[in-house]
This record gives sequence, structure tokens and C-alpha cells, in this order.
Amino acid sequence: MQLLTVGQMARLNHVSEQTLRLYDKEGLLRPNVRGENGYRYYDIKQSALLDIIQYMKSLGISLKEIKRQLKEQDIDGIERALREKQRQTDEEIRTLKCRQKALSRTIESFSRYRYAPPDGRVQMEYIPQRQAYLADTQINFYEHGLEIYETVLRKLQDGLVKNKLPQIYFCNAGTVLRQELFQKQEFYSTEAFVFVDREFVSDELITTFPAGNYACIYCDDFYKEKEYAKKLLAYIRAQNCEVCGDYLCEAIADIPLSFSGERKMFLRLQVPVAYCTKRTLKN
Repeated sequence: MQLLTVGQMARLNHVSEQTLRLYDKEGLLRPNVRGENGYRYYDIKQSALLDIIQYMKSLGISLKEIKRQLKEQDIDGIERALREKQRQTDEEIRTLKCRQKALSRTIESFSRYRYAPPDGRVQMEYIPQRQAYLADTQINFYEHGLEIYETVLRKLQDGLVKNKLPQIYFCNAGTVLRQELFQKQEFYSTEAFVFVDREFVSDELITTFPAGNYACIYCDDFYKEKEYAKKLLAYIRAQNCEVCGDYLCEAIADIPLSFSGERKMFLRLQVPVAYCTKRTLKN
């Protein structure tokens, strides 16, 4: 029988002495040989049990659960514990992936804010397809100021909670004005949205904003939106274009001012357009 001290057992198995003392204290793995000198030693064959403990621990199983499973020696129970840990790990990975995409989206928004055109400038942009969660808040936010707009956002958040969607999406919200009303310059809308990822949200909860050419104008004040939306429509008509979709007001940067707590937004007002005249290719 090869007897090992705590230090020797730790070095042989690439663990710390502190870890072995913890396992001893918790009753998971105790030195099972007492020498003539009264000291306790590990039998090298106990390394097999240590391997199992370390492996289960690396899978994220708690020491309490490992102790219970080792005591019961129930293969079915161990398998159930592993399957539960697998489910938990899958959920953690899903959460991390969602967070990763949200971080990328937020960093992109800040970059767009940093390099955005000056306030009030209109330009054409190609915007890729986007997915959004859309909520009808039952409040026409165009009739009110920021105070009611905050109520609109709470209703949007309520929808996220009700549908069990990740709360990390509740950032840089936007609003929708339907195409017909935008062209008539009738400012009535109760719909607010946040961008989401298809892999984390079921299809029935997703509204798709199509890819295409968008006429865009940047706005640094919540209360300028109506004025700039009118300017945007005038630009579209001057460019011999036609509106071919709904108007969106997207918050690119959305930061409360520290001295008042009031929401300060930098907006990208946008609407998809198409040229009225077709271009022909020369032979």
C-alpha cells in the first residue's frame, strides 16, 4: 500500500492541500489509513475517488450533491443530476449568448452615435434586416411629453416580462408610425419596440423590419421629432422617391442626465424608400 501525506496526495493529483482539507471536512474524501505515528495518510487508490469528485465538480455539481450521490451510489440518480446540470448549463449558455449579442448591439449603437451626422442632417442609408418585439401600449405618445413616454416604456417592459423575454432587450427602445399616417403627417401611434434576436424569441412575437434603403435624419432632442419627420418626408419627395414602409424612430443613445434623471436621447428617424423611376442598364 502506497501511503501519501496530504501534500503528496495534492501534488500527485494536481490539486491544492486546501482542497483536500475541504473534502476531508465535508466527508467527501478522508485519509483512510492511520500510521504508527498517529498521522493519517491517503491510500493512492483513493485517487480514483478524487478523480470522480473533481470531475463532477468541474461539471458544476455542488459538493453537497456530490456527497449525496456518492453516498447513495445510485447510477440513475447520478444521471438525473447530470441531466439537470446539463439543462442549467444550456440555459446559462443561452443567457450568455443573449448578453453577448446585446453587448455587440450596444457597442455598435455607441459607435453610431459617436460618428453620426450632425443633428438635422438627412441622408440615405442601407440598413440590414432587423427583428423587433413590438407592443401596443394604448397611448398615443405624440400627444404627450417625456413623462408619458416613460409610461409607454413601462408598458413595453410589461410586455417583455409577460412574454418571458430577456430583460436585457429593454434598452434603446423605438417607436413606429405606420406608413399611411406618416405620409399624411398625422402623428398618431401607440406602438413601441425593442430590437431582439430571432434565436432567443419565438417567431410569433417577432416583427421584422425589412432590409433596404432608408431615408434617415438624426435628432438630438425628443421634442424635435415631429419637425424632423416633416423635414424627412420633404427630402424623400425632393429626391423623387416614394415611401415603401413604416416610419421608425430609433433611440441610438439613451442616457439619463445625472442632474435631473430625465431621459436624454439621440434618435435616428428613418423610413424605407424606393426610387420612383427605374434605372436601366446600358448595353
